[in-house]
Amino acid sequence: MQGQPADPAARPRRTRRPGRHPVRLCLPHEPPPPMMRDRSPDGAGTHRGDNSIQAPDDPLDHIGDWGPTGTAAGLFQLVPVRVERDLPLLSPWMNDPAVAAFWELSGPPAVTERHLRAQLDGDGRSVPCIGVLDGTPMSYWEIYRADLDGLARHYPARSHDCGLHLLLGAVGDRGRGLGSILLRAVADLVLDKRPASARVVAEPDLRNVPSVAAFLNAGFRFSAEVDLPTKRAALMIRDRSLRRLM
Repeated sequence: MQGQPADPAARPRRTRRPGRHPVRLCLPHEPPPPMMRDRSPDGAGTHRGDNSIQAPDDPLDHIGDWGPTGTAAGLFQLVPVRVERDLPLLSPWMNDPAVAAFWELSGPPAVTERHLRAQLDGDGRSVPCIGVLDGTPMSYWEIYRADLDGLARHYPARSHDCGLHLLLGAVGDRGRGLGSILLRAVADLVLDKRPASARVVAEPDLRNVPSVAAFLNAGFRFSAEVDLPTKRAALMIRDRSLRRLM
């Protein structure tokens, strides 16, 4: 749902470069783009090629065991991706023109498969997930350790900072506030299941007003403007200490 990875070399490569898309401005007379990330800081977060940071045995504390959480939209759960099961769902989403413009994973299923396996074959610092709402797979997420990612070189990272990216698959799920509901739910889920994490971060393109608004509506605060290799981003943070107030 956001922008590009802070360090393109640190994330799984794509062919080229979250209602509404939380990261791009919507043009008149066009359907609002889906919530998604750009290629830079919003990337998968596997952060390969940076030997200075070593990931722990399970950097994200067993996301598959986190279980469901209640939201205003229904019962929601993150389910770690299994390529054989989920590729037929994800590849068509990535070929939606509104999605392809930002995720750059359009093309045959092998393109999306390479992106997924780059995370799944890594050290666990980035976990691709399917978002299941009331039993229906309806979104794609990447939960990653921002403090172990190339993004950490571009902001004052704290130990165990978590980042997230979101893509709403169905056009009908976009532009009606669902992205903010799920962003809040997942950020709170991270804080509930990862006691070591004091913050959840995101970095949508600063030009994408709807994206920044979606994060604000989800209880994130605007922290700073950040110059990343491929964009100028809005650093958005959801703090554990402020979660009951925002």
